[in-house]
Amino acid sequence: MTLLSIAALASLAGAAIAQTPEPEPAWRISALALVPPGYIAGDAYRTDEAAMTGYLAIYPASANDPKSPASAFAPRQALVVRLTKGDSGLRALSAEMRPRKDPTRGNRDTTMTDPDGQEREFDKLDSELSAGRAKLPEGTEPCSLGAWSEDRDPKGLNVRAEPSVKARVLGTLPPPYRLKMGGRENTPEGGWLTEFRIIGFKDGWFLIEGAKPPGKEYEDEKFYPRNAPKPYAGRGWVAASKVGANYANGSTRMGGLFQAPYVDAKWTPAGRKLGGTLDTDGGPKRIFACSGHWGLVESHDGVRGWWRALCSNQVTNCS
Repeated sequence: MTLLSIAALASLAGAAIAQTPEPEPAWRISALALVPPGYIAGDAYRTDEAAMTGYLAIYPASANDPKSPASAFAPRQALVVRLTKGDSGLRALSAEMRPRKDPTRGNRDTTMTDPDGQEREFDKLDSELSAGRAKLPEGTEPCSLGAWSEDRDPKGLNVRAEPSVKARVLGTLPPPYRLKMGGRENTPEGGWLTEFRIIGFKDGWFLIEGAKPPGKEYEDEKFYPRNAPKPYAGRGWVAASKVGANYANGSTRMGGLFQAPYVDAKWTPAGRKLGGTLDTDGGPKRIFACSGHWGLVESHDGVRGWWRALCSNQVTNCS
């Protein structure tokens, strides 16, 4: 991820802590019966009363399945709904699934789900990631997320040359590290974790780079031991089951997870580890996959879905 992209993402995060969903049009309820098998309805993102047409976001039912995670870069579909007027307002009469593309909006077509222009800004960041796909190993889904190693094995977490347990080990990431100063520990409970950036995903593995010595960024350089463990900082693959992170502010609706990596996908409430609705305080129970700036995660109360923006800050929340 370029410095420009990082700065842009930080600016977006500061611009909106959470988005409030637009009111649901009355016709959406009647349109749900017309959603094709294998798809799940999201927001009704546009209503054209002059043409008596409604547009409903739909995504594959498998979009939040770790075995077949959706891609934020894939072509999208919409349910184009023919409307009629009744005593209680507009209702769905018939529907047809079509490619989600509009001459004035490209592949986005998010009239009602981008009121403040945040999605257009994320589109630019995603375009940067997509443009770099050719520089990643074949079949790798581009990602940009902060994360850390959760492997407690004293030998460290293996970083491999390919996404396979049989692949050559390039190096390791240190287990949690307790830094002692003057006989007193100056580390979080459990020790400092080794941080890195996730730049890709494939078949249950994350492609990472830029691993940093555990805790070094949070300690006074004068007191950080020279003999502290040094991680493999190059590019390589780690098992997704060994990776953790904190939720960061991705300028989306807080309090839950999305069924697909889009802000107009179905949204389900989810909770934090210590109670309360999900926000940037803490992180997921598990991270399964990633696409673009989204991570497919499981919350501590068992909800599985997509959250935009994960970070590796171990000192403060990532708002």
